[in-house]
Amino acid sequence: MEATAMLRNVPTSPRKMRLIADLIRGMLAVKALTVLKYEPRQGAAQIEKLLLSAIANWQNSNEDAELEEVDLYIKEIRVDGAGMLKRFRPAPQGRAHRIRKRANHVTLVVDSHQKSEKIITNEQEEEIAQKEEQNTQKEQNK
Repeated sequence: MEATAMLRNVPTSPRKMRLIADLIRGMLAVKALTVLKYEPRQGAAQIEKLLLSAIANWQNSNEDAELEEVDLYIKEIRVDGAGMLKRFRPAPQGRAHRIRKRANHVTLVVDSHQKSEKIITNEQEEEIAQKEEQNTQKEQNK
């Protein structure tokens, strides 16, 4: 089961935010939180907060599942451009240069991997051993 969190109109250029998004794409959520915590770039704190929100959204939609039993990973993280603030800066000879102050939208989707805990009983071990013996006997008969 997946959960989504969105961050709108972040006043950082999409190019800078994509650098951080590329760092954590596909990672386990716990590992991504650690990476973001120690990342010095500007948007890392905002994406860390967004990831915590996505984890909380997952918990709300899956109240019967425990977070410790499930491996959450970042299924998708997308950074799209948002609106731009256009400003002018004085330039030589009475001209003006346009300054574009960019913003972005970040969409983060987390999904779960069920931990595969296989508990093999004694009966199952005996069945596996019998099958192995049968396979070795078939090979010897050939």
